[in-house]
Amino acid sequence: MASNVSRKPFATGWTTFAACLMIFGGAMAVLEGIGAIVNDERYVITGNYVYKFNVTGWGWLHLILGLLIVVAGFMLFTGAMWARILGVVAAGLNMIVNFLWLPYYPFWAIVLIAIDIFVIWALTAGTHREAHA
Repeated sequence: MASNVSRKPFATGWTTFAACLMIFGGAMAVLEGIGAIVNDERYVITGNYVYKFNVTGWGWLHLILGLLIVVAGFMLFTGAMWARILGVVAAGLNMIVNFLWLPYYPFWAIVLIAIDIFVIWALTAGTHREAHA
């Protein structure tokens, strides 16, 4: 019995690129979180900012969000639409968290923000091109 609906068992193209970036970026966020939890005195605020947060609390936030991003990255390999939506939401949250993390570790935060921008672009731009394939 043939069906008009074709199922893709694996993700292709930009979705695979986004999945790899999410796994890498999520692993970086996990390491960042572990570093902040284990040794919170190593982070120094680089200037006078309007907001100051507990570094250990930020470490737990980075750890949990990083684990979510890694799991979402692996789920993207299935090609499921819900994984794509979860990836965009998780990358957006990670971008906001890293923007607020700028006073503590500016270079690392900027790198993770750039990775999240590429992830969101790859997940949103890839849907139109993969639909025609």
